[in-house]
Amino acid sequence: MQRNVINYRDADWQVYSLQGKPQNDILWHNISWSEENDTGFFLVKFEPGGTSIPHEHLGFEEFIILEGEITDHDGFAYRQGDCVSLQADSRHFSRSENGAIVGVVVRGGFRTIDETEL
Repeated sequence: MQRNVINYRDADWQVYSLQGKPQNDILWHNISWSEENDTGFFLVKFEPGGTSIPHEHLGFEEFIILEGEITDHDGFAYRQGDCVSLQADSRHFSRSENGAIVGVVVRGGFRTIDETEL
């Protein structure tokens, strides 16, 4: 049996750069993300004040807030324990004022957009 078990408290955090630009205020740990098909599962750690780059989802993005809170550009807040499903074509960026850890599944990838496209 092949099994990959990661406890998010012990993850090997790396600088997040899935959108082409390294972001020092966001870290990630790849669990099954594949750049080849833009699909997979990974952990994201927002440092306090960390803000994601505006993007559009080309497929579903689903996530669970494991610790902390993040707020989308429109002011909607996701809190610890929230399980979220964003449909394809959804556009957003998120910020965490005090830091957060999120488990993320992306199907079909995403593309970077300008904030004016929100």
